[in-house]
Amino acid sequence: MTRLNSKTFLFFTLCNFNIFIGLCTTIPSFDVLVIGGGASGIAAGVQSARMGAKTLIIEETTWLGGMLTAAGVSAIDGNKQLPSGFFGEFRVALSKYYGADSLLSTGWVSDVLFEPSVGNIILKDFAAKEESLSILYSTIVEKVEKIDNRWYVHIRGNQQTQTIKAICLIDATELGDIAKACGVNYDIGMDSRNTTGESIAPDKSNSIIQDLTYVAILKNYGRDMTINRPVGYDSTAFACACANKNCINSTNKFLWSKDKMLNYGKLPNNKYMINWPIQGNDYYLNLIEKTPVQREEALKKAKDFTLCFLYFIQKELGFSTLYLADDEFPTSDLFPLIPYHRESRRIDGLVRFTVNDITMPFSQPHALYRTSIAVGDYPVDHHHNRFVGSDTLPQLHFYPIPSYGLPLGTIIPKNVNGLLVVEKSISVSNIVNGSTRLQPVVLQIGQAAGALAALSIKQKKELSEVAVRDVQSALLESGSYLLPYLDVSNESKLFKPLQRIGSTGILKGIGKNVAWSNQFWFRADTLLLKNELSGLLDYYPYIHFENTPSTLTIQEALNYIKNIAMHENIEISDITILAKSIFIEYDLADFNVLRSILRSEMAVLLDQILDPFSNKKIDLFGTIIQ
Repeated sequence: MTRLNSKTFLFFTLCNFNIFIGLCTTIPSFDVLVIGGGASGIAAGVQSARMGAKTLIIEETTWLGGMLTAAGVSAIDGNKQLPSGFFGEFRVALSKYYGADSLLSTGWVSDVLFEPSVGNIILKDFAAKEESLSILYSTIVEKVEKIDNRWYVHIRGNQQTQTIKAICLIDATELGDIAKACGVNYDIGMDSRNTTGESIAPDKSNSIIQDLTYVAILKNYGRDMTINRPVGYDSTAFACACANKNCINSTNKFLWSKDKMLNYGKLPNNKYMINWPIQGNDYYLNLIEKTPVQREEALKKAKDFTLCFLYFIQKELGFSTLYLADDEFPTSDLFPLIPYHRESRRIDGLVRFTVNDITMPFSQPHALYRTSIAVGDYPVDHHHNRFVGSDTLPQLHFYPIPSYGLPLGTIIPKNVNGLLVVEKSISVSNIVNGSTRLQPVVLQIGQAAGALAALSIKQKKELSEVAVRDVQSALLESGSYLLPYLDVSNESKLFKPLQRIGSTGILKGIGKNVAWSNQFWFRADTLLLKNELSGLLDYYPYIHFENTPSTLTIQEALNYIKNIAMHENIEISDITILAKSIFIEYDLADFNVLRSILRSEMAVLLDQILDPFSNKKIDLFGTIIQ
């Protein structure tokens, strides 16, 4: 199956038909080639195409969405109050499909749950609207090589082989396979604290990755659907998945009821996503470096394990009328098309993002927050319960962190030009992967890659040479968050100015963890203190200000701005008249120069008059280029 525009479809058809007799002499050429149509892949492809780049997505299955759809993890974790960019579009489309946001809150693990098949339909609809986007389904990559600064990708689909040429390549595979094929250095497993500087990391590195899961989507058939006892079934493996007669010696302090367990991932239309982490169907299997054949063989065991859990649910818990939904996945066994991979290779990127960059963003050697292209608010959540010896590993189950912005440099590998790496293979520490692996973040990562790739094509620059602010500006235009401010939504007039000023660091937000909630606030409606303007010195070191915790009036703020404008050769005829017009344009409070100024008001004035976001360039480490 393919979804191509008519000209591309005709060309591919002729090439596929004639390749064996040598009649196809022209190699199909694209600006951007995305390998993998998963969560990052579809977001990258759509964004790249929207920005005018001729784009192709190559996908092994017949679905788009990866973990969101093809893997059946159709309960979105995190970013409830941060509907950033493509993720926000997807969530709106789900709400429209089902009729309301409230109709997505069917289970308790998430506020956004949906049927995987519906997610696939929506994502394919997104793709179909893009004239510059083509997709090849049921297609695998056999070889990648670079010749004369162009990527040549040899593919196989429908028992035929072909070569595709592209300027920019995006690895959106589940396990970072293309990055490896291109010669990118990478890590697998846990980092040593001596390498990352993370106090909660183990003393020594290891190759242990998170459990994967073969998800099951169940529905109620209204009759006994109990399967035959699977070969190798052992009820003790699941005995304490919930409170039941089989659980005798539980190590968990609290056990959910069986109904609570089942409704954890309840989907619309009375279906149930079985992705249960407590002695459920998580399965330890490190197949990253295995061959495709070895992976397929190993994954049979993971699938059998989920089948055993299904039998436990039917036989031991009494849900005999539940069975694998026959109207979800186009597979003979009714299982998802792919397993849910929580972890993959992690590339050696131009920037490595650690938990220290999240917890203390403003006191690190590099101001990476200035380069952010995606936001996350989920705790560090690692699944290691099925690993033998998990009790010896760091306890990273819902480790609290504040919300954060993810740096652009994490998707650009070192020493390989023309390549971006997304999905779960970005350049983060093993610990941070426990949060950046979540669906909303991965969608945003893909969108940022698509924007960067398209700008690289348009500007005829290497990916690492494209200005950070250009990428961020493109993302802001799409409604994407650069920093995870909860007090200014992307529907507000203040959104872009506050995102831009926050990304300069002139006015800094505050992050915190409150119980289950991870937060980050601009404090838009708080009075500005004079000592909060110290960030101006990074950009305008010649200014003088009072380093005191006292408020300042609008007039004092205008005096600061006027002084800077004079030094920066920014012409202003009457700053008071200009400021008043800005207040009116942005629906700010009564313009009275004698009253104290709010943080949001100062941010808007700085943005609209001095525009440090655009006028002061930064590099991928957040360093200001003077």
